[in-house]
Amino acid sequence: MPDGRKYIGEWKDGKSNGQGTLTFPNGGSYVGEFKDGIPSGQGTFTLADGRKYVGEVQEGRPNGQGTYTWPSGRKYVGGVKNGNADGTGKMTYPDGKVEDGLWQDGKFAGASTKP
Repeated sequence: MPDGRKYIGEWKDGKSNGQGTLTFPNGGSYVGEFKDGIPSGQGTFTLADGRKYVGEVQEGRPNGQGTYTWPSGRKYVGGVKNGNADGTGKMTYPDGKVEDGLWQDGKFAGASTKP
């Protein structure tokens, strides 16, 4: 593509639709489902710095349920909105610390109250 991105996968009506791989000029990539040229459905984003997201994708961004992992060993599993931890989720840190509960816009909001 003119901006340096490269797409390999299924096409329909001149757009990426179905399964495919999108590679970005910076070395990152997205592997998964596309709809009308936009990552949508289930997929994996891998960033050039080694961070990874596996899960639901809507309108080109992580949204829904997913798992983030960092090269440092940090891991988040739970709700995601616009690419950030949002909703119920659990963050585990390399030092053993765990934040399990409600997340808002990428920040831990506190333990969830479960009946």
